[in-house]
Amino acid sequence: MNSCGFDAPAETDNLTHLLNLLAAIALLVWGTQLVRTGILRVFGGNLRNVLAKSVSNRVNALVSGLGVTALVQSSTATALIVASFVGQGLMSLPSALTVMLGADIGTSLMAVVFSRDLSWLSPLFIFVGVVLFIARQSTTVGRIGRILIGLGLMLLALSLVSQSATVLTQAPAVKALLASLTSDLLLEIFTGAVLTVLCYSSLAMVLLTATLATTNVIPLDVALGLVLGANLGSGLLGVLTTMGTSIETRQVPLGNLIFKIIGIAIAAPFVGFWIEFLGEWLAHSATVVVLYHLCFNLAVGAVFIGVTPLVARWSQMLLPKPAVSTVAGRQRHLDATALATPSLAISCAVREAMHQADVVETMLTGMLRVIKNNDSHLALELRKMDDTVDELYSDIKYYLTKISREALSDSEGQRWTDIISFTINMEQIGDIVERVLIDIEDKKIRTGRNFSDAGMQEISDMHGHLVDNLRLGMSVFLHGNVRDAQRLLEEKTRFRNLERRYASTHLDRLADKTVQSIETSSLHLDLISDLKRINSHICSIAYPILDSAGALAPNRLKKSVLDVQD
Repeated sequence: MNSCGFDAPAETDNLTHLLNLLAAIALLVWGTQLVRTGILRVFGGNLRNVLAKSVSNRVNALVSGLGVTALVQSSTATALIVASFVGQGLMSLPSALTVMLGADIGTSLMAVVFSRDLSWLSPLFIFVGVVLFIARQSTTVGRIGRILIGLGLMLLALSLVSQSATVLTQAPAVKALLASLTSDLLLEIFTGAVLTVLCYSSLAMVLLTATLATTNVIPLDVALGLVLGANLGSGLLGVLTTMGTSIETRQVPLGNLIFKIIGIAIAAPFVGFWIEFLGEWLAHSATVVVLYHLCFNLAVGAVFIGVTPLVARWSQMLLPKPAVSTVAGRQRHLDATALATPSLAISCAVREAMHQADVVETMLTGMLRVIKNNDSHLALELRKMDDTVDELYSDIKYYLTKISREALSDSEGQRWTDIISFTINMEQIGDIVERVLIDIEDKKIRTGRNFSDAGMQEISDMHGHLVDNLRLGMSVFLHGNVRDAQRLLEEKTRFRNLERRYASTHLDRLADKTVQSIETSSLHLDLISDLKRINSHICSIAYPILDSAGALAPNRLKKSVLDVQD
């Protein structure tokens, strides 16, 4: 005993056990994170398809949400996926809310599973996971190893939490604190919600609460209050995570939070009844806690599955869509919530790249009307559209840089490169069209000059081929068909020959002293040269497709390979 009346070694031991407890909690949260991100990287595309196809009826939607969340072990991750679907118009808001009801049940089921004594699996999962991860890090096998490591760490962490908490409860100071602890349900709900947000996992919070209740660190009634708070925190997590996204995306977690608030308001007065009802049948506190969590979410799902359209309307009233909530007055596809699922993020970037190509096509088709009709007002509108093309290119490029390259499979990595190449070509085409329009205004519209009938016909013919090639290029980019890519590349030679022929016929008209040809000669030759440059950028879309198919030689197409693939 020291002069202050304290046992220094005992205090040091208590501090050590407290640090061990905090480290075990951190390990539990980290293990949950590893499992969630690992499963999303391995099965993200398949999970996305399951959820997208689950909207035929409410029961299917609920079951798919349950299954996906039981696999991912995070209702927040499921919320981000379905919220992105709603934001992209792929799923209705009532269907997404039904999926979320199933997601909460899935998290509850996983809490029941992990509350069992599975500590014997921990060393097996960690050992096998580390071997797989080290051997094949960047492959699917390595990612499955990462998942096994996460599962092993979760089980190990739960064992460590139990050991540390048991030791701490024997300390006189902790016993005195527990003896003076009185139940304040609102405070418990608030505390549980805050801790869940900090842990970024309601599953981790519920498992921690169950372990602390088993080791008598907290009374059972306090544990159930924390479970209600964990459910509230889970809803808040979805709202906070989607704060920077579109209104349609944010409506999903808001509706899910409404479910939870109403459910907690109904369930809170009956916490004591639950303890009295199950206390006689279940002696193990952890089982009481996780079953309460499961029954709460089952009850919420059963009650609210029939009123999801009503809650969807409430969400839309609380978060109404602004008159114009998107760049250029249309829905954007670069959903930040999809970044956690690389396959989903890649598809978002593809959709945005196709929109960029649509804008370029509008500029290209409008260019001919400007040439024919001397429409300076249309020329100004089309030139302004190049700013949109440039903005889309910058946004897509920045979005792609935020996707983890390590999380991409080989095919997804190639698609990532294809998108970058495609958007660069579209941006450069937009720049060329803008310069052409400026030349038309300066050298044709303001001077009042016109092309000869034969010259105008040649320009129209080249322009028609160009628009067709652009549409073919968009199809090649979207579908990756090798035969279409071959056709597109063959158009490069045809277009080059066309440009040479029309340049020659223009020189013939100059020799014949055609006045209109003489006045517009410089503009005419520059224009057909610019059209050839645009066509070269379009044909560049074919190269990645043909290269990945092994259909390119250093200087020419290998037709034999294409014939086999055809």
